[in-house]
Amino acid sequence: MSRTPAPASAEPVTVGTPEPIADAPLSHGLKQRHLSMIALGGVIGAGLFVGSGTAIAAAGPSIILAYALSGALVMLVMRMLGEMSAATPASGTFSVHAERAIGPWAGFTAGWSFWFLLCVAVGLEGMGAAKIMTGWLPGTPEWAWVALFMVVFCGTNLAAVKNFGEFEFWFATLKVGAIVLFLGIGVLAIVGALPGTDAPGTTHLTGHGGFMPNGSEGLIVGLLASVFAYGGLETVTIAAAESEHPVKGVAKAVRTAMWRIAIFYVGSMAVVVTLLPWTHESVATKGPYVATLDFLGIPAAGQIMNVVVLIALLSAMNANIYAASRMSCSLVARRQGPKLLGRISGGVPRIAVVTSSAFGFVCVLLSYWRPDDLFAWLLNMIGAIILVVWIFIAVSQLLLRRRLEREAPEKLVVKMWLYPYLTWVALAGMAVVFVLMAREADTRLQLYYTGGLTIALAVIGVIVQKVRKEREEPSEAPAVTEKA
Repeated sequence: MSRTPAPASAEPVTVGTPEPIADAPLSHGLKQRHLSMIALGGVIGAGLFVGSGTAIAAAGPSIILAYALSGALVMLVMRMLGEMSAATPASGTFSVHAERAIGPWAGFTAGWSFWFLLCVAVGLEGMGAAKIMTGWLPGTPEWAWVALFMVVFCGTNLAAVKNFGEFEFWFATLKVGAIVLFLGIGVLAIVGALPGTDAPGTTHLTGHGGFMPNGSEGLIVGLLASVFAYGGLETVTIAAAESEHPVKGVAKAVRTAMWRIAIFYVGSMAVVVTLLPWTHESVATKGPYVATLDFLGIPAAGQIMNVVVLIALLSAMNANIYAASRMSCSLVARRQGPKLLGRISGGVPRIAVVTSSAFGFVCVLLSYWRPDDLFAWLLNMIGAIILVVWIFIAVSQLLLRRRLEREAPEKLVVKMWLYPYLTWVALAGMAVVFVLMAREADTRLQLYYTGGLTIALAVIGVIVQKVRKEREEPSEAPAVTEKA
């Protein structure tokens, strides 16, 4: 039986505006199995498979501590976001919550900065996937592979949302299977049960300079790298708004976030640095997973992991096109963007899908045409956007929780732990990350560019909010009456 498209948001919490805050009227085509695997596999990104190598090379065995600390921060953020999303499911997720809690300018800033991040990320992931393909098929142009991937995933997102769900279901299944297999092999090797290997004990954890071979500076570099490896967890709250049971889906995803982060991220880092000397050159060049499997003598380890990384990159492309289109559509529904992007056909914002995909491909072209200025400028601008988004999430939760307890306590299906204390702890953690970024030359420039983009969007958001308010207010001028 067909399901009539309905607004993705539940009854909003009032924040001083007389009218309800609208969200995009999308379909509810995602099944619970789709949402479960998106939640499970969404935490496994290309940043974990590839980017973690540089972090290990900087932090050594203390990368375990770095991922544990950043993972704790991410768990707090997800819990806050889960509380708000379960109370009010919306495809605009934290952008909608920021608008309700702080004001339209905040929703505008959070939403469009995240859209910008996702579109640039789509291009970056396409380039990463293309590099793998040209390694297998030398002589083929990278841009052609990117174009092919863009067409495929733009096409899947133009169709019914269940197509996106099916792709992500199988992508996530393969990623989770690969990580579980890696962890299983790693544990067997650690205890000496893998044929041809001896239990390493704590040799690699305490040798080669100790647990923190590069001191606090190395730990800081590893911490910063690990923070940004967690990007993408927010997609599950966007997808939940189009699922059969939004509240149940969000609640389940948030409640399982702790063990997913602990096992997939912290667990895999622990396996890598326990089995392999962190000084091994292949950790940074090949990636920690390939390096570990090669070290254990697993046949064709490099090609196996290349397939897994390719799947992770394609999954991220698919998810980011989806999330970018839904975010822009939600913003338009709240009169904070071009009306054209808000057109919905068959329950899908097709123009928003095409626009988001095209923007990502333009970023790829800029990497060829203007790699040293425009493309570098784009990369620096997205450097710390995820932290800006997290701050909006934390501040929104601080304000909305109070209102929910007063006006609609029955909607608190998921509750932030030890409110408001852990929310303030999370905000302090984000401030610490900002300070650490300002101390490091490589990340300081990203901080400045992201700050500039955020301020520019906030100013535009304030102007849009002011114009809207002036249009909505009835004219106070006295009516002119014609005399007979």
